[in-house]
Amino acid sequence: MPDIQLGCHTIQSHGTKLARVHMYDWIILLCLAVLDGLLNIIEPFHRFVGREMMTDLSYPLKGNTIPFWAVPLIAIVLPWVIFGVIYFKKKNVYDLHHGILGILYSVLITAVITDAIKDGVGRPRPDFFWRCFPDGKPNYDNITTDVICHGEKSVIKEGHKSFPSGHSSWSFAGLGFLAWYLAGKLKAFDRKGHIAKLCLVFLPLLVASLVAVSRVDDYWHHWQDVFAGGILGLTVASFCYLQFFPFPFDNDALWPHAYFQQLAETHSDGNANSINIRPTESEDEQEDHGGIALRDTSPILESMESGRRP
Repeated sequence: MPDIQLGCHTIQSHGTKLARVHMYDWIILLCLAVLDGLLNIIEPFHRFVGREMMTDLSYPLKGNTIPFWAVPLIAIVLPWVIFGVIYFKKKNVYDLHHGILGILYSVLITAVITDAIKDGVGRPRPDFFWRCFPDGKPNYDNITTDVICHGEKSVIKEGHKSFPSGHSSWSFAGLGFLAWYLAGKLKAFDRKGHIAKLCLVFLPLLVASLVAVSRVDDYWHHWQDVFAGGILGLTVASFCYLQFFPFPFDNDALWPHAYFQQLAETHSDGNANSINIRPTESEDEQEDHGGIALRDTSPILESMESGRRP
């Protein structure tokens, strides 16, 4: 009788089918990207900025410690590399696909919410004075005392986008998703008390925090902007991760929901056709001396091995 190998779900064997199933998800993702582009084109709300308010808006105009182009590398490409390494080790296209799709949704949903709020609130940045008056000569309306800016239009436009911080929200959306992902892969909450696992889980959050802090240091954002951006990104990341993966403390935390659904369907078909189903992984389920390892164990796999329906 032929054998069906569990866990051997590669791009070649299951990639096309998986892409077709999630075709509409990728289309929606593209729509989110276009929407975010439009939100960056429109003019934000120009909040009233009076003479007395300039005391808190006169910080130096500096460059970015973390450039704009570096944020996608940190929040998206870096997690993709980790997803790819795990795929080449475990050959699970469901994990690779849902990791990539999930983190893109996390970042793009966060980006749309962030930029929509930026445009609606129009809060001036801490360096707004020098964006508005690059020559250092202020000019105010004699009646309303509102600013009459004479700086570069694009620089002034960017000066009205302080709340919330895009660097912070993007970083926490991508690296927050990665932290959830690592918690599931490392079985961080298996009640064995290996603190090294938690250190690895918190590492992406530390990187995201440093990116956020740099925005205050560069005088591009107030601390409230950074705090709100971080909460926003982490919240969206949590929802997006749990859309595709189980909670990290579940017994099935290692792989996405779709993987176990595929195994259940394969097992059901195997019973109907009397096909012998066996796992490809021969590694021991136990961790020696508290070591960190990726395991393919779950109640579904165990029920299959014992001949029971999941």
